[in-house]
Amino acid sequence: MTTADYIALAFFACVWMGYSWLLKGRTFFGRTSLTHAMTERRREWIYNSLRRDLKMIDTQIMAGLQNGTAFFASTSIFAIGSCFALLGATEKVDAVFADLPFVFHGGHAAFEMKVGGLAALFGYAFFKFGWSYRLFNYCTILFGSIPMVRDAESDIIAAERAAERVIRMNVIAGSNFNEGLRAIFLSIGYLGWFINPYVFMLTTAIVIFVLARRQFFSQARLAITDAGTPSNLHLSPIRRDLPSSGGSDLPEGL
Repeated sequence: MTTADYIALAFFACVWMGYSWLLKGRTFFGRTSLTHAMTERRREWIYNSLRRDLKMIDTQIMAGLQNGTAFFASTSIFAIGSCFALLGATEKVDAVFADLPFVFHGGHAAFEMKVGGLAALFGYAFFKFGWSYRLFNYCTILFGSIPMVRDAESDIIAAERAAERVIRMNVIAGSNFNEGLRAIFLSIGYLGWFINPYVFMLTTAIVIFVLARRQFFSQARLAITDAGTPSNLHLSPIRRDLPSSGGSDLPEGL
């Protein structure tokens, strides 16, 4: 490995840690991140469930969160297996890279180190997804401890404590899921290292730019944070004070 490889690897690590630190803050350029905005939506969801005795909708949401986490966890395992399979085909990869332009190949040892780093990246993602899946499981159990509407009204403090436990567990599980997904996204930038270290730094910067844009300047963030009144309302208020015609609620002619 050359000096440029070490610089590119340090750049990758610093950018990753810097972006993670940035998301832990509340705002950036006066904008709330998409992750923090969704945290508030999680809180609204759990508190709305206190007003429902039938919580089938909430359990379906929980199941969807767990299924998505399990999908990415299994995908990470397959990716790790692919990395080990790639190590067994080093000579074939050398022959392919030798015919490609702009590819700096540092030998078998450098290639194996790069593949090992990619496998470690997917391993990190797997542990994050696995822990997130387990936390969502705990969140489901805690959700079952939320009291019914009548019990919540009789002891509001206990009901809010139960809701806060669910919210905190759900937010932690979502945070681990986001960190695992971030590792998957950054693995795309990592692939640039197999070409040369300069492409590695370029692809890493592009991935971080795309992720930052989605967090702070995307339409998805605007859809969550925009609290203004819609310009074109499709619902009209229902008049309850008008008498029904003919003693029926159906319109005339029906």
